[in-house]
Amino acid sequence: MDLLTQEEYQAIADNLTLPTTAFIDGAYRPAMSGKTFATTNPATGEKIAEIAACDSSDVDFAVQKAREAFEDGRWSKMHPSERKDVLIRFCKLLTRNACELAVMESIDSGKTIFDCETVDIPETIHCLKWHAEAIDKIYDQVAPASDDHIAMVVREPIGVVGLVLPWNFPLLMLAWKIGPALAAGCSVIVKPAAETSLTTIRVAELAQEAGLPKGVLNVVPGGGADVGEPIGRHMDIDMVSFTGSTATGKRFLSYSAESNAKEVVLEMGGKNPCIVLNDAENLDMVAQHVVNGAFWNMGENCSASSRLIVHKDIKDELLNRIEVHARHWNVGAPLHPETRIGALVSKTHFDKVCGYIKGAENIRLGGNSHDGAFVEATIVEVADNTHPLAREEIFGPVLTVIPVSGFDEAISIANDTDYGLCASIFTSNAKRAIRGARALRVGTVTINSFGEGDISTPFGGYKQSGFGGRDNSVHAHDQYTQLKTIWIDLSDDEDEAID
Repeated sequence: MDLLTQEEYQAIADNLTLPTTAFIDGAYRPAMSGKTFATTNPATGEKIAEIAACDSSDVDFAVQKAREAFEDGRWSKMHPSERKDVLIRFCKLLTRNACELAVMESIDSGKTIFDCETVDIPETIHCLKWHAEAIDKIYDQVAPASDDHIAMVVREPIGVVGLVLPWNFPLLMLAWKIGPALAAGCSVIVKPAAETSLTTIRVAELAQEAGLPKGVLNVVPGGGADVGEPIGRHMDIDMVSFTGSTATGKRFLSYSAESNAKEVVLEMGGKNPCIVLNDAENLDMVAQHVVNGAFWNMGENCSASSRLIVHKDIKDELLNRIEVHARHWNVGAPLHPETRIGALVSKTHFDKVCGYIKGAENIRLGGNSHDGAFVEATIVEVADNTHPLAREEIFGPVLTVIPVSGFDEAISIANDTDYGLCASIFTSNAKRAIRGARALRVGTVTINSFGEGDISTPFGGYKQSGFGGRDNSVHAHDQYTQLKTIWIDLSDDEDEAID
């Protein structure tokens, strides 16, 4: 696609009308307390706006309105084809406002406008459209009962759901959740990350403009303790889907256990291995995939290839090629269309990432930072998998290199982690590739590439990377529905009794 100039994007940013309140029951509403919090541009440190700082009273009101909408059936009982039509109109409005949303996303999160324009916004729209088109194409089942019975297995929307979003992909993760939730007929309360609330609030307004009934999509901005925990503990929320850190995700399991045993789906952290064996072909191509996997979105990506596990015989040759490609990932102003590494989301997160780099000993590339927001693409070699850089999720543009002697050692090190989200393996041996993919304890394995699959493939993790379900694909619909068995007795005795 053709991108605008930095000056043109800045002009759009300067003229944005920013949404700053909650969106509940089809209307913009300030927090009941009247409190606000500042959202800032990570690249400049300048305040963008004051956002409504909601709390449990706002959550209660949003849940009440969502429950009313669900129970009266204005959305949950709407014909599937009509729900599909509304969501398709929604996608058209998102497309019409795509540039505005891309700029808003960039200034609020520090993400590059290049990624927002070419990846985040198009994929957001594609995800919503995919789930919309699936609404009237997912069939229920008839179980193989006897001739005297019919056993129907039907899906019903689970009810009112809480959706808690991360700050690294605000719009895309919103789509991953509201796509299947709305397709199923649920009513939702969305808590955007406090760092990145703007686009989520704006999208809720566009959804209502498309015809989504009021009360079906509600956005409640605020902090984790003030909004996230009340959602997790609410007695009238039927299910929560959370994407974010493992530590925070575990809290939602506690909230569920201590309240109404609501269903919980968690997509959490990762320390994802990229295995390159000594028979890998085209090391230049491998290097491009490694660089993209490690540094895309500033490394603020749960599926980032943050551990390069490479055979010692090809380590130096591969690293030389990686360093060449990594130098093209320039750091700069997020609204410049040629910038590939933008600002980290906050000063707090910047300090965390820099703390990891400061403790590194063998830095092969980068390691520099500036302006309290920007970190260069950094490559660090460690002796083994016990180093903190190899074990802890940094969530920044830092690639940790671990040399190995063979296939078995590579798989062992790859699995030696608390996480299990994604992995990639590069080899020219097809049997070895499949054996490796089967042995890796992760939710997604890519062979001779970096990636996450696409909208048609389920995304989620093993171990402390995931719990309870999967995003994307038709499997995502499962977490927003309940299965009900309807058993019909057709026996002659019953017919005679009726006669």
